Amino acid sequence: IYVDVTFGGGGHSKEILRRMDESSHLYSFDQDEDAEKNIVDDRRFTFVRSNFRYLYNFLRYYGVEQVDAILADLGVSSHHFDDSERGFSFRFDGKLDMRMNKRGGETAADLLNNATEEELARIFKLYGELNCARKLAATIVKRRAEKPFKRVNDLIEAAKPFCPPQREKKELAKVFQALRIEINHEMDALKEMLTQAGEVLKPGGRLVIITYHSLEDRLVKNFMKSGNIEGIIEKDFFGRVTSPFDMQKVIIPTAEEQERNPRSRSAKLRIAIKKDIEQ
Repeated sequence: IYVDVTFGGGGHSKEILRRMDESSHLYSFDQDEDAEKNIVDDRRFTFVRSNFRYLYNFLRYYGVEQVDAILADLGVSSHHFDDSERGFSFRFDGKLDMRMNKRGGETAADLLNNATEEELARIFKLYGELNCARKLAATIVKRRAEKPFKRVNDLIEAAKPFCPPQREKKELAKVFQALRIEINHEMDALKEMLTQAGEVLKPGGRLVIITYHSLEDRLVKNFMKSGNIEGIIEKDFFGRVTSPFDMQKVIIPTAEEQERNPRSRSAKLRIAIKKDIEQ
Protein backbone atom coordinates (compact mmCIF):
# COMPACT_ATOMS: atom_id res chain seq x y z
CA ILE A 1 0.00 0.00 0.00
CA TYR A 2 1.44 3.32 -1.10
CA VAL A 3 0.50 6.95 -0.43
CA ASP A 4 1.27 9.99 -2.57
CA VAL A 5 0.25 12.90 -0.35
CA THR A 6 0.83 15.52 -3.10
CA PHE A 7 -0.99 14.24 -6.20
CA GLY A 8 -0.90 17.51 -8.20
CA GLY A 9 -0.46 16.74 -11.89
CA GLY A 10 -0.38 13.04 -11.15
CA GLY A 11 3.13 12.42 -12.45
CA HIS A 12 4.45 10.58 -9.41
CA SER A 13 1.23 8.62 -8.89
CA LYS A 14 1.17 7.42 -12.50
CA GLU A 15 4.76 6.23 -12.21
CA ILE A 16 4.01 4.40 -8.95
CA LEU A 17 0.98 2.74 -10.56
CA ARG A 18 3.09 1.68 -13.53
CA ARG A 19 5.43 -0.20 -11.20
CA MET A 20 2.77 -1.69 -8.90
CA ASP A 21 1.44 -5.24 -9.10
CA GLU A 22 -2.27 -6.09 -9.18
CA SER A 23 -2.51 -6.69 -5.43
CA SER A 24 -1.18 -3.22 -4.51
CA HIS A 25 -3.10 -0.01 -3.92
CA LEU A 26 -2.24 3.69 -4.10
CA TYR A 27 -3.97 6.48 -2.15
CA SER A 28 -3.25 9.99 -3.44
CA PHE A 29 -4.11 13.19 -1.58
CA ASP A 30 -4.69 16.70 -2.91
CA GLN A 31 -6.85 19.55 -1.61
CA ASP A 32 -6.83 21.45 -4.91
CA GLU A 33 -9.90 20.83 -7.06
CA ASP A 34 -7.77 21.37 -10.19
CA ALA A 35 -5.90 18.17 -9.34
CA GLU A 36 -9.08 16.18 -9.93
CA LYS A 37 -8.63 16.73 -13.67
CA ASN A 38 -5.65 14.38 -13.46
CA ILE A 39 -7.35 11.52 -11.62
CA VAL A 40 -6.29 8.10 -12.90
CA ASP A 41 -8.88 5.52 -13.95
CA ASP A 42 -7.42 2.48 -12.23
CA ARG A 43 -9.07 0.15 -9.72
CA ARG A 44 -5.80 0.16 -7.73
CA PHE A 45 -6.09 3.92 -7.22
CA THR A 46 -8.06 6.05 -4.74
CA PHE A 47 -8.06 9.86 -4.87
CA VAL A 48 -8.54 11.66 -1.55
CA ARG A 49 -9.58 15.30 -1.90
CA SER A 50 -8.03 16.58 1.29
CA ASN A 51 -5.01 18.27 2.80
CA PHE A 52 -2.33 15.73 3.73
CA ARG A 53 -2.51 16.89 7.34
CA TYR A 54 -5.50 14.51 7.60
CA LEU A 55 -3.47 11.51 6.41
CA TYR A 56 -4.20 9.35 9.45
CA ASN A 57 -7.95 10.03 9.51
CA PHE A 58 -8.53 9.24 5.85
CA LEU A 59 -6.44 6.07 5.89
CA ARG A 60 -8.53 4.88 8.83
CA TYR A 61 -11.68 5.82 6.89
CA TYR A 62 -10.57 3.49 4.09
CA GLY A 63 -9.70 0.75 6.56
CA VAL A 64 -5.93 1.09 6.18
CA GLU A 65 -3.88 0.47 9.32
CA GLN A 66 -0.36 0.65 7.92
CA VAL A 67 1.31 1.52 4.61
CA ASP A 68 4.55 0.51 2.89
CA ALA A 69 5.64 3.90 1.58
CA ILE A 70 4.72 7.59 1.67
CA LEU A 71 5.84 10.15 -0.91
CA ALA A 72 5.53 13.93 -0.57
CA ASP A 73 6.60 16.44 -3.22
CA LEU A 74 6.30 19.69 -1.27
CA GLY A 75 5.82 23.24 -2.52
CA VAL A 76 3.76 24.36 -5.49
CA SER A 77 3.05 22.48 -8.71
CA SER A 78 4.19 24.02 -11.99
CA HIS A 79 0.58 24.41 -13.13
CA HIS A 80 -0.04 26.62 -10.09
CA PHE A 81 2.79 28.93 -11.12
CA ASP A 82 1.54 29.02 -14.70
CA ASP A 83 -2.06 29.93 -13.80
CA SER A 84 -2.12 33.73 -13.56
CA GLU A 85 -5.40 33.80 -11.65
CA ARG A 86 -4.03 31.73 -8.77
CA GLY A 87 -1.55 34.47 -7.82
CA PHE A 88 1.36 32.17 -6.96
CA SER A 89 3.85 33.73 -9.38
CA PHE A 90 5.16 37.24 -9.85
CA ARG A 91 5.55 36.52 -13.58
CA PHE A 92 1.91 37.33 -14.32
CA ASP A 93 -0.55 39.88 -13.05
CA GLY A 94 -3.67 38.31 -11.56
CA LYS A 95 -5.68 38.08 -8.37
CA LEU A 96 -3.68 37.90 -5.15
CA ASP A 97 -5.14 34.56 -4.10
CA MET A 98 -2.43 31.93 -3.35
CA ARG A 99 -4.85 29.44 -1.77
CA MET A 100 -4.17 25.78 -2.52
CA ASN A 101 -7.78 25.09 -1.61
CA LYS A 102 -9.98 27.60 -3.43
CA ARG A 103 -13.11 26.53 -1.55
CA GLY A 104 -12.45 28.82 1.39
CA GLY A 105 -10.04 30.57 3.68
CA GLU A 106 -8.10 33.80 3.61
CA THR A 107 -6.49 34.99 0.36
CA ALA A 108 -3.12 36.74 0.09
CA ALA A 109 -4.97 39.99 -0.58
CA ASP A 110 -7.00 39.52 2.61
CA LEU A 111 -3.81 38.98 4.59
CA LEU A 112 -2.02 42.00 3.15
CA ASN A 113 -5.01 44.24 3.77
CA ASN A 114 -5.84 43.08 7.31
CA ALA A 115 -2.74 41.77 9.10
CA THR A 116 -0.92 44.06 11.50
CA GLU A 117 2.50 45.44 10.63
CA GLU A 118 4.04 43.15 13.27
CA GLU A 119 2.33 40.08 11.82
CA LEU A 120 3.48 40.89 8.28
CA ALA A 121 7.05 41.47 9.45
CA ARG A 122 7.03 38.10 11.22
CA ILE A 123 5.74 36.31 8.10
CA PHE A 124 8.31 37.87 5.77
CA LYS A 125 11.17 37.20 8.19
CA LEU A 126 10.18 33.68 9.24
CA TYR A 127 8.95 32.25 5.94
CA GLY A 128 10.83 34.41 3.44
CA GLU A 129 14.00 35.01 5.47
CA LEU A 130 13.95 38.59 4.18
CA ASN A 131 16.30 41.15 5.71
CA CYS A 132 13.89 43.90 4.70
CA ALA A 133 10.92 42.26 6.47
CA ARG A 134 10.13 45.19 8.78
CA LYS A 135 10.51 47.88 6.12
CA LEU A 136 8.40 45.92 3.65
CA ALA A 137 5.67 45.39 6.25
CA ALA A 138 5.60 49.11 7.06
CA THR A 139 5.37 49.99 3.36
CA ILE A 140 2.47 47.57 2.85
CA VAL A 141 0.52 49.01 5.80
CA LYS A 142 1.05 52.56 4.55
CA ARG A 143 0.13 51.69 0.95
CA ARG A 144 -3.04 49.76 1.80
CA ALA A 145 -4.45 52.81 3.61
CA GLU A 146 -4.49 54.58 0.24
CA LYS A 147 -5.27 51.61 -2.02
CA PRO A 148 -6.13 48.06 -0.92
CA PHE A 149 -4.09 45.19 -2.34
CA LYS A 150 -6.00 43.23 -4.96
CA ARG A 151 -3.62 42.04 -7.67
CA VAL A 152 -0.13 40.62 -8.05
CA ASN A 153 1.23 43.85 -9.52
CA ASP A 154 0.09 45.73 -6.40
CA LEU A 155 2.41 43.57 -4.30
CA ILE A 156 5.26 43.79 -6.82
CA GLU A 157 5.10 47.60 -6.79
CA ALA A 158 5.32 47.62 -2.98
CA ALA A 159 8.16 45.08 -2.82
CA LYS A 160 10.38 46.17 -5.73
CA PRO A 161 12.09 49.08 -3.90
CA PHE A 162 13.51 46.50 -1.46
CA CYS A 163 14.80 44.15 -4.18
CA PRO A 164 18.30 44.89 -5.56
CA PRO A 165 18.17 44.76 -9.39
CA GLN A 166 20.71 41.93 -9.56
CA ARG A 167 18.61 39.84 -7.12
CA GLU A 168 15.15 41.11 -7.94
CA LYS A 169 13.64 37.77 -9.02
CA LYS A 170 15.08 35.88 -6.05
CA GLU A 171 13.87 38.47 -3.56
CA LEU A 172 10.39 38.64 -5.09
CA ALA A 173 10.24 34.85 -4.99
CA LYS A 174 10.92 35.00 -1.24
CA VAL A 175 8.12 37.54 -0.73
CA PHE A 176 5.62 35.34 -2.57
CA GLN A 177 6.88 32.22 -0.83
CA ALA A 178 6.37 33.75 2.59
CA LEU A 179 2.77 34.73 1.87
CA ARG A 180 1.97 31.37 0.27
CA ILE A 181 3.29 29.44 3.27
CA GLU A 182 1.26 31.57 5.68
CA ILE A 183 -1.96 31.45 3.64
CA ASN A 184 -1.86 27.66 3.32
CA HIS A 185 -0.45 26.95 6.81
CA GLU A 186 2.16 24.83 5.05
CA MET A 187 4.58 24.35 7.92
CA ASP A 188 1.86 23.31 10.39
CA ALA A 189 0.40 20.88 7.84
CA LEU A 190 3.85 19.41 7.15
CA LYS A 191 4.50 18.87 10.87
CA GLU A 192 1.18 17.08 11.27
CA MET A 193 1.73 14.91 8.20
CA LEU A 194 5.23 13.86 9.28
CA THR A 195 4.04 12.89 12.75
CA GLN A 196 1.21 10.81 11.28
CA ALA A 197 3.55 9.26 8.70
CA GLY A 198 5.65 7.92 11.56
CA GLU A 199 2.53 6.26 12.98
CA VAL A 200 1.14 4.65 9.82
CA LEU A 201 4.36 3.43 8.16
CA LYS A 202 5.14 -0.27 8.57
CA PRO A 203 8.53 -1.33 9.91
CA GLY A 204 10.74 -1.28 6.82
CA GLY A 205 8.42 1.25 5.17
CA ARG A 206 9.89 4.18 3.27
CA LEU A 207 9.32 7.89 3.79
CA VAL A 208 10.36 9.94 0.74
CA ILE A 209 10.14 13.74 0.85
CA ILE A 210 11.12 16.27 -1.82
CA THR A 211 11.78 19.75 -0.41
CA TYR A 212 12.43 23.09 -2.12
CA HIS A 213 13.39 25.58 0.58
CA SER A 214 15.47 25.53 3.74
CA LEU A 215 12.57 25.81 6.19
CA GLU A 216 10.80 22.64 5.09
CA ASP A 217 14.06 20.80 4.37
CA ARG A 218 15.40 21.50 7.86
CA LEU A 219 12.17 20.23 9.40
CA VAL A 220 12.16 17.05 7.30
CA LYS A 221 15.85 16.33 7.95
CA ASN A 222 15.50 16.81 11.71
CA PHE A 223 12.36 14.64 11.81
CA MET A 224 14.05 11.81 9.94
CA LYS A 225 17.08 12.00 12.24
CA SER A 226 15.19 12.22 15.51
CA GLY A 227 11.69 10.87 14.86
CA ASN A 228 10.06 13.97 16.38
CA ILE A 229 9.06 17.40 15.11
CA GLU A 230 11.27 19.21 17.61
CA GLY A 231 14.33 17.46 16.16
CA ILE A 232 15.49 16.39 19.64
CA ILE A 233 17.92 13.51 19.40
CA GLU A 234 17.28 10.96 22.14
CA LYS A 235 19.65 8.11 23.03
CA ASP A 236 19.30 4.88 24.97
CA PHE A 237 21.45 3.67 27.86
CA PHE A 238 24.20 2.62 25.46
CA GLY A 239 24.28 5.97 23.65
CA ARG A 240 22.45 4.74 20.56
CA VAL A 241 20.06 7.17 18.82
CA THR A 242 16.49 5.99 19.39
CA SER A 243 14.92 7.53 16.27
CA PRO A 244 12.39 5.19 14.62
CA PHE A 245 13.95 6.04 11.23
CA ASP A 246 17.16 5.18 9.44
CA MET A 247 18.24 8.06 7.22
CA GLN A 248 19.21 6.57 3.86
CA LYS A 249 20.41 9.28 1.51
CA VAL A 250 19.82 12.69 -0.01
CA ILE A 251 19.44 13.04 -3.78
CA ILE A 252 19.92 16.38 -5.53
CA PRO A 253 19.13 17.07 -9.21
CA THR A 254 21.84 16.68 -11.82
CA ALA A 255 23.02 19.65 -13.88
CA GLU A 256 20.95 18.32 -16.78
CA GLU A 257 17.82 18.15 -14.64
CA GLN A 258 18.39 21.67 -13.35
CA GLU A 259 18.77 22.95 -16.89
CA ARG A 260 15.58 21.22 -17.97
CA ASN A 261 13.61 22.37 -14.94
CA PRO A 262 14.98 25.49 -13.14
CA ARG A 263 12.61 24.91 -10.21
CA SER A 264 14.56 21.76 -9.35
CA ARG A 265 17.73 23.71 -8.51
CA SER A 266 16.80 23.96 -4.85
CA ALA A 267 15.24 20.48 -4.63
CA LYS A 268 16.40 17.79 -2.22
CA LEU A 269 14.94 14.31 -2.08
CA ARG A 270 15.37 12.68 1.33
CA ILE A 271 14.72 9.01 2.05
CA ALA A 272 14.26 7.33 5.43
CA ILE A 273 13.26 3.79 6.35
CA LYS A 274 11.25 3.03 9.46
CA LYS A 275 13.14 0.70 11.77
CA ASP A 276 11.84 -2.65 12.93
CA ILE A 277 11.83 -1.97 16.67
CA GLU A 278 11.89 -5.70 17.50
CA GLN A 279 15.32 -5.89 15.91
